[in-house]
Amino acid sequence: MREFISINEKNISELDMYVGNKEVHLLRYYEPDPGIFIAESKNVIERALSCGYQPISAVMLDTKKTEDELPDEIGNIPVYIGKEKILQKYLGYKLPGGVLCAMRRKASADYREVIRDAKRIAVLENVVNPTNEGAVFRSAAALGIDAVLLSPACVDPLYRRAVRVSVGNVFLIPWAYICRSESTWREQGINLLKEEGFSTVAMALRKDNITIDDPRLKKVEKLAVILGNEGEGLSKSTIDACDYVAKIPMKNGVDSLNVSVAASIAFWELGRR
Repeated sequence: MREFISINEKNISELDMYVGNKEVHLLRYYEPDPGIFIAESKNVIERALSCGYQPISAVMLDTKKTEDELPDEIGNIPVYIGKEKILQKYLGYKLPGGVLCAMRRKASADYREVIRDAKRIAVLENVVNPTNEGAVFRSAAALGIDAVLLSPACVDPLYRRAVRVSVGNVFLIPWAYICRSESTWREQGINLLKEEGFSTVAMALRKDNITIDDPRLKKVEKLAVILGNEGEGLSKSTIDACDYVAKIPMKNGVDSLNVSVAASIAFWELGRR
């Protein structure tokens, strides 16, 4: 029988992991073991459960208790319930989707294992906006990308907003960080990808660009699509090290797109269709 616990002064401490915006704190919650992330909404929680993530506890509006907003697979974990105003007071924010679930992270994956059998991968450099990163993961899952690698400066894909924007698709795509520091990535990252058998295409603007629909790209057996920071794009060292530099043809004098939009177009054109 699932345990429902009404919010009151006695159990505020149990809600500490949900309070405010403590992403870094959650990441290190069980250090040196993997930490915690927060999944929002029934659909996202279900997707995380289906991918083997272990639930710890949940928080939900009391009105949702009778609407079957928790999947059966969640098990007999503590479920804290309360009225909207009370929960908003304790948590410091309005409860999105009416339900939250704290879940244990998995151990960090090695990038070489993540891309071992992959044919099409995305590589993000210094993407720091969780909304953009979540959208990239959602497009990657939908458009045939086998894995996502991230440079060390990228935002954590399991940050709450990234998970929410990805609609849980971040759980479906294998991902890993590559290199221990951003400087190491910029010095060695592209060569590490080539050592794993990948040709690389930088999404950037340069005079020797090819277009994203160039037939040469579609013939490549193992291709890594490299996408850069929201404001500055890719570093010069990364662009120079890539095999190809590609652009998306645009009109009306527009010379750039949001990284998540550019990723979607590149994935559609170059993914496993």
